[in-house]
Amino acid sequence: MSLDHKSALRVAHVLNEALPYIQRFTNKTVVVKFGGNAMVDEALQNSFARDIILMKLVGMNPVVVHGGGPQIGDLLGKLNIESRFVDGMRVTDSETMDVVEMVLGGTVNKQIVNLINKNGGRAVGVTGKDGLLLRAKKLQMQSEAAGLHASEIIDIGHVGEVEHVDTAVIDMLLHGDFIPVIAPIGVGEDGASYNINADLVAGKIAEYLHAEKLMLLTNVAGLQDKQGKVLTGLTTLQVDGLIADGTIYGGMLPKISCALDAVKAGVTSAHIIDGRVPHAVLLEIFTDSGVGTLITDNGQRATQAASE
Repeated sequence: MSLDHKSALRVAHVLNEALPYIQRFTNKTVVVKFGGNAMVDEALQNSFARDIILMKLVGMNPVVVHGGGPQIGDLLGKLNIESRFVDGMRVTDSETMDVVEMVLGGTVNKQIVNLINKNGGRAVGVTGKDGLLLRAKKLQMQSEAAGLHASEIIDIGHVGEVEHVDTAVIDMLLHGDFIPVIAPIGVGEDGASYNINADLVAGKIAEYLHAEKLMLLTNVAGLQDKQGKVLTGLTTLQVDGLIADGTIYGGMLPKISCALDAVKAGVTSAHIIDGRVPHAVLLEIFTDSGVGTLITDNGQRATQAASE
């Protein structure tokens, strides 16, 4: 079935708009954190997989880092293991850590690998323990002690932060023309396993790989100002100001801080994009307008409110 003239022109326009971006990003590494709605909606899962495969086919090097908090919570519930949180961080004792490894390193990781492979890609799943990819240390949580003018250390178990990234495993997979899919589980010097926030892992991996882009899929349209309008292009200096004046707060703060740290460490740009939009990854990379918030050191895209 042939296209009518109007449809043909629209397709030609899309391809023509994408061409300079394809040329610019050939051989560049893009780290994508996969989570939220895109991870549980079947249609969004498949559009994400095809986006990643297309990136690979046009010469880019996508690296996927995934979360899995809801899936962990579901299995803990079925096993009658209580979930407790401190400042949004899951308290992870040894029993809970076993479940985290089972879900992130096993079930979820292999589901994503299979998703990419069945759509025509070549993905390989690893955890941060493979090849000592993610060297971790215990995360120290501090809280103001009631009635005291001092902080107290709260032990939340096997929750860690990234101390070092050894990119050898990722480099081997990329050079072998595979798509790495990474579960955010790190290993300490004593061999203990640590559950690490997937956004933080993606940011650190992007930093160590000297990536062109860090892309964080979320359940919101992007970073919004106090009037609720999406800010589509920001410099690191502007982001610092939005944090200082309270525009960025709460649950968005860790994600934005992760993106900000990555750009300040040398990643060319970070993107907070709406994972609820089909093909959000491609739209952000290969179109002029994008579908989220772009953070750079030089403000490549003028700050503006997103169109309806």
